[in-house]
Amino acid sequence: MRTQRRVRAAGLLSIAMAATTLSSAPVLAAPASNPAPVAVTAGAPVSKEPAARGWKDRCPQLKLAANWYGNNAALIQRAIDRAGRCSWPRGWVPQVRPYAVFDWDNTVIKNDISDQTIFWMLRHNKILQPPGRDWRKTSRFMTDAGAEALRQACGSLARPGRPLPTRTNVRCADELLSVRKTQKTTTGAAVFAGANERYMEASYAWVGQIMQGYTPAQVRRIAAKARTAALKAPIGATQKVGSSTETAWIRYYPEMRDLIHTLKKAGIEPWIVSASPKEFADVWGPGVGVDSRHTIGIEQLLLPNGKLSGHLRGCGGLPDGSDAIMTYIDGKRCFINQTILGVTGEKALQPMPASLRPTLAGGDATTDVSMVRDAVGVHVVLNRNKDELMCHAYDNADGRWAINPMFIQPLPQRKSLYPCSTTAYVDAHGNHGPARRDDGSIIPDQADTVFGTP
Repeated sequence: MRTQRRVRAAGLLSIAMAATTLSSAPVLAAPASNPAPVAVTAGAPVSKEPAARGWKDRCPQLKLAANWYGNNAALIQRAIDRAGRCSWPRGWVPQVRPYAVFDWDNTVIKNDISDQTIFWMLRHNKILQPPGRDWRKTSRFMTDAGAEALRQACGSLARPGRPLPTRTNVRCADELLSVRKTQKTTTGAAVFAGANERYMEASYAWVGQIMQGYTPAQVRRIAAKARTAALKAPIGATQKVGSSTETAWIRYYPEMRDLIHTLKKAGIEPWIVSASPKEFADVWGPGVGVDSRHTIGIEQLLLPNGKLSGHLRGCGGLPDGSDAIMTYIDGKRCFINQTILGVTGEKALQPMPASLRPTLAGGDATTDVSMVRDAVGVHVVLNRNKDELMCHAYDNADGRWAINPMFIQPLPQRKSLYPCSTTAYVDAHGNHGPARRDDGSIIPDQADTVFGTP
């Protein structure tokens, strides 16, 4: 990994130092990778900055602006114009280079890369028997009922560390698929319990944790094969996985590719912040011009032999290997602040000052609500009818929320109101309550007004 060569601004360093707390030593080895922080320079003239010389007065424009709903393209363009390099005085760059953050699944693409990778692995015998045939070693939050169901279905089929024959053994494939899709066993028992539901979705983390025993390079090769198959499959195609019929295709949204390319031209650095494993995002990101140094996902520590350990990189004062936080809701904010800005300790869980927040943030689900709310220029939302996110989006407290139907197969109008005033918010313990604005006031119930047509 390249060493970061540019020095962070003194103001950012003071924030990071104030936020830093002493943490325990890593449980295992270093994380699988360490993305470089956003390039930050002092706010003084920099004569060698290429963008400062001869840059056009007019910022790069969205080429597919007409494909966006309503005035969304105008809201996005305004944010680009205000933060992009064409707004900088000649010979000057900002103290913190502007950046944007995007969820991946169903935001930059249609459908889900974790789903498609797991489906591919089940169809090609790529899931490994865990150590000791004990599925509790794949998640700290796995229940005894979940571990026993997997042991009964899969435990006798392969030695630890060897591939399970899920292509032909339907019972094992179905049990694994049920964990991924429903977080329950095939008989309806809960598979996970005890996670902080603002920091962790245990079933999402589990997708990465069952990769333990592979190297990151091997996981990327698996993800690349799944990607090829999903892009090749026609829109609407299905596939047989165990006894189930599942979606078989993925498509990049041209509009999101255009947005990311426009941001880059304007000097606004785009990052992917995914609740899928980082190795999966590394494979998919280049399709929109985002390299692996700008992808943040579920990231594991490595064993001394270079293989994934099943234990996760920490954030927000939760140490490496505690497996207590991932890129999920407030965890997304934490990893943005830690990875992009270099803020550590509990401070990383909190919203940063406006000057350090993303210019643009895009998402489609409650998974993304904290990072999307943090954006200072525009909050881009693809409507998938997810309560908490859509409550904030329709409330539109700052007038900068750009709600769009999905670009492919958009959902029809939700007939009932979003229950913003009663149950849209889910706390760390899984309890439901009202969604609130930054000032603590309760968001009233909202109608669904931005939707697709049959």
